[in-house]
Amino acid sequence: MQVIFLGPPGAGKGTQARILHERFGLKQISTGDLLRENFARGTELGREAEQYMKQGQLVPDQLVIEMIERELEHARGGFVLDGFPRTVAQAEALDALLARRGTPLDAAILFKGARSELVARLAARWTNPRNGRTYNALTNPPKVAGIDDQDGGKLIQREDDRPETVAKRLEVYDLQTKPLVDYYRNRGKLVTVDALASLESVAGKIASALAAEHARS
Repeated sequence: MQVIFLGPPGAGKGTQARILHERFGLKQISTGDLLRENFARGTELGREAEQYMKQGQLVPDQLVIEMIERELEHARGGFVLDGFPRTVAQAEALDALLARRGTPLDAAILFKGARSELVARLAARWTNPRNGRTYNALTNPPKVAGIDDQDGGKLIQREDDRPETVAKRLEVYDLQTKPLVDYYRNRGKLVTVDALASLESVAGKIASALAAEHARS
């Protein structure tokens, strides 16, 4: 299965992507993590992307697509993509890539939730800076506050999760995403879930949607 997640910051996309990976073996691809990994490894694509970021410019879509394409070589059982696409142009580029590979997109899962709740969630989010794993003090807390369950290291709160920056992030998301939602709705790929429901409820809705899509294919 080939799946993308759409939704505002704080909607729980990363957590649900990990659930799909654990339950169905789908490779979790976060473009933010992918960029950081290429930077850290000093790959050719990472070095090229870094030049744009040093100048305060966005990394060109084609560079991100090339990183995703290389990652898909290790996604034999399917993938769940989080953080890309963010624009219709990126969606079209992704569709072209998947068409060349003969693995068209199965579903675009849209996470929706009230803005006030999302702001509260983001303010309660804590991240493992070593691998990007996230927790939420309200919905998915670590067993020990401030400590990662798996590696025992300290969690941090990212600068862009602080309350004073959240409103701007959500405003930018709203401007970017509506055309993208329409793009996938018009192609019959859009599935909407309540991001503020319980983890298991959201996971169940996603699994049912994917099962239905698999039965049709």
